[in-house]
Amino acid sequence: MTMRFENADAPKLVSIDEIVNVLSHRSVATTRARGWSGVTVDMYRALPDVSERYPALDHHLICYCPSGSAKLVQGRDGVIHESLISAGVSMLMPAGYDSLWEGHASATARLRIPTSLVASAGEQLGRHPAPQVEIRNVFTTRDPVIGRIAEILVAELDRKPHPAQALIVDQVSSALAAHLLRSYNAFEPVEPREMPSLGRWELARLTEFIEDNLDRTIGLSELAEIVNVSRFHFARLFKRSTGMTAMSFVEQCRIRRAQSLILETDIPLAHVALATGFADQSHFTRRFHRHAGCTPAAFAREHGRRRPSRGRPD
Repeated sequence: MTMRFENADAPKLVSIDEIVNVLSHRSVATTRARGWSGVTVDMYRALPDVSERYPALDHHLICYCPSGSAKLVQGRDGVIHESLISAGVSMLMPAGYDSLWEGHASATARLRIPTSLVASAGEQLGRHPAPQVEIRNVFTTRDPVIGRIAEILVAELDRKPHPAQALIVDQVSSALAAHLLRSYNAFEPVEPREMPSLGRWELARLTEFIEDNLDRTIGLSELAEIVNVSRFHFARLFKRSTGMTAMSFVEQCRIRRAQSLILETDIPLAHVALATGFADQSHFTRRFHRHAGCTPAAFAREHGRRRPSRGRPD
């Protein structure tokens, strides 16, 4: 059921960080302490007898219902909407909308998406400039893509922190932003622009930066900054220019450095793993085997080197 209601003057936009102090209830789990970029995820239990009004946000919000069902009244943009929210249903609230919530709220995963993330995706996809990217307000939708992405993010939240999570969340966040543009942009898309390739000097600068920082996590955003493009645009540029993803290239550089250290030094394999940016020796062994077809220890033996090793044997 949908009807119009009078909207008050819009208050100051509330940020992703500020919203935790505005809400009358608290999340039971959150990604906020993980240091992830991209989408922020907060998990909430079911809330009976809700009657809340919140100021407009400076970010987009997706409320995804993972289980259960509840009858909820939503109010946005001068419209009241009443519906049953059940497992698999999402509610999409764009930035700039104040909101009214009444009735019974089901358990939700709330995905908070910076507008800059969507704007950058628009640049890569060849859409109109950012002011003409407008995400539509959707009271209920059963969108399988949003559902799968939400479940991936929730699953990562349930796992213990790991260096790989930052990369997973970054890529999933990019996918969600692209999907919002594809399915919920109020403006018609334009034809994608012809995408150029990276020049030799740009690839050389990127390679030099990667080689100088192999002992730590290298993010897609900082690689994009080197050639002064958005991370979305960079991902496609790099793949077009080299035939592989930037993260695959980084890992190949790590493996080559590891092979050099194994052949040219007596550093223990556990130290080789850390020096080349792997989380631990076990992770190093798995990735080395994938690229080289053998474990680091076997590689050393094949080349007449005996390696001291600390930690788990490989």
